[in-house]
Amino acid sequence: MVLHLIAEIARSDGSAGPYVDTPGERVSIRDWLCDALLPLAHRDQRRQAVIAKVREQLKSDGKLPEDAAAADATIEQATRDHVRKSGRCNVSTAVSDLVRAGLLRRHYQGFRVDHHNRGAQREAVYTLTAEASAILQGRGGLPA
Repeated sequence: MVLHLIAEIARSDGSAGPYVDTPGERVSIRDWLCDALLPLAHRDQRRQAVIAKVREQLKSDGKLPEDAAAADATIEQATRDHVRKSGRCNVSTAVSDLVRAGLLRRHYQGFRVDHHNRGAQREAVYTLTAEASAILQGRGGLPA
């Protein structure tokens, strides 16, 4: 599913990222992938537990508005932020698996371009390999 989502937003050269323009904001590709995968988690009981945990944390911090609609919006945003943090790790793991399988290439762009230190205000760029493009277009089998 991650490969398919990357393919949907890839440019003509097969690359996607480091940012994706969405209505109202520009987000990193990893955050975009997390948000795109979020509907799968809505039915998950763990998500309901996260919502309850976030609600309690906001309440104990005194950050939960009195108005029910405002409280719901605050809880939804805080839950989204919480899920995004953990989702970034899951997306990175999935992408690493796709890189090892030879279906994606990954490099980083930003303040320190192609620096050995992966941090330094850089964001990932994912590029589909020829094998991945062939598989997604239905022309090839799985790579050896």
